[in-house]
Amino acid sequence: MPTVKDILARKTGEVANVREGDLVIDAAKRMNVRRIGALVVTRDQKVVGIFTERDIMCRVVAESQNPQTTKVAAVMTSPVACCHPDSTVAECRGVMTEKRIRHLPVVSESKLVGIVSIGDIVALEQREQQRTIEYLHEYLVEGTR
Repeated sequence: MPTVKDILARKTGEVANVREGDLVIDAAKRMNVRRIGALVVTRDQKVVGIFTERDIMCRVVAESQNPQTTKVAAVMTSPVACCHPDSTVAECRGVMTEKRIRHLPVVSESKLVGIVSIGDIVALEQREQQRTIEYLHEYLVEGTR
């Protein structure tokens, strides 16, 4: 059964994060430049929250907060659901579905080591399904010769 380790092995680069005291405008610009939907909020490499596009819309825009003066800590989602490198992809999908979230920070020994998105999970499952299709096709073709 595929695990978070399998997803992280295919990803490159560092996990995009932000500090609690950073301004919303700066966090939003960072998300825009990196073309991502979430930043993990950290303190001393420990996850204290997550800041997402949904937080911007619901807690900043809809509440008429000024992104140039509002700190991430005031609008981030906390506590945040996390997973471990040994968590199965199915477990992660279940948590994401149940909590209606799209990102799970990956924590090992209380430190942030990665992030898994619903897109990562869909891509991995698609690759697994493609391998199964190819295997079955080979089996059927070889079986009829």
